[in-house]
Amino acid sequence: MDLSDNQNLLESVDARTKLVGSNKMEILLFSLGTRETFGINVFKVREVTRTPTITRTPNMPAGVEGVISLRGNIIPVISLAKFINIGDASTAGVATMMVTEYSRRTQGFLVHDVDRIVRVDWDKVKAPETILAGHDGLITAITELPDGKLVSILDVEQILANAFGEEPVPELEKVDSEHEHHVFFVDDSMVARKEISQVLDKLGVKYNQANNGFEGWERLKGMASRAQAEGRSLSESVSVILVDAEMPEMDGYVLTRNIKTDSRFDGIPVVMHSSLSSEANRAMGKSVGVDAYVAKFDPTVLADTLRPLFHK
Repeated sequence: MDLSDNQNLLESVDARTKLVGSNKMEILLFSLGTRETFGINVFKVREVTRTPTITRTPNMPAGVEGVISLRGNIIPVISLAKFINIGDASTAGVATMMVTEYSRRTQGFLVHDVDRIVRVDWDKVKAPETILAGHDGLITAITELPDGKLVSILDVEQILANAFGEEPVPELEKVDSEHEHHVFFVDDSMVARKEISQVLDKLGVKYNQANNGFEGWERLKGMASRAQAEGRSLSESVSVILVDAEMPEMDGYVLTRNIKTDSRFDGIPVVMHSSLSSEANRAMGKSVGVDAYVAKFDPTVLADTLRPLFHK
């Protein structure tokens, strides 16, 4: 992609909200100097630009090249090749930078080149097999394009956790209730599942988890069928369902719609917990019936959102 086409990219970003809830997404393809093709959800790309002058600063984490000033804001710049440990990780001559926003944090990612935007079905996006995961677990999914090319989709939440560390979860007030509560949560990011588990542990809440939307829906349907066969309400074993928005095989919007249109789940709140924090995403979450929408990752806000739902 010629960087002069950046305006076309931004127009695509403005139009992408039409895809939300369709179980489709658009990914920006890019390379890191090898023959492997990588992808990132266009929803999270603010712009693609030529790499500006990077100011080197002391005590930066490994893989963080320095900082730049972007429209009055100082943001870190990360070399993806160094993080993924492929090819020649030197940043000399790397002329392209993607500016992304994750969980209310903006950063630049240095890449070798950007290619094009493609539209894919979430059910064609698969979690990588263990043998293929590679790259220190930084690949969250793999999809195949119509031309047979495989695309590795990065777990940016894990990359940022590796770069800047994970903030400790503070002490949280436990849920004050005479009854035992259970959360079922679904998230494809390993670092997100760890963070959610820590919050629920501190709240004193039991939980089960699934790693993608399709797996989550299959497990939830199984739990609902068992409860129905035993003549009891599913709410006795599931107090709240917590879903990510972006997930392989079935996104959180479709998963939520499935839950909300199945009467066996009546009365069980659904909370969407996502690094996609725009008003468009919140509105789409509301349109499919989520009871609350929480931006990743603020453990106190997540806990404060969940706590009153346990008493409904």
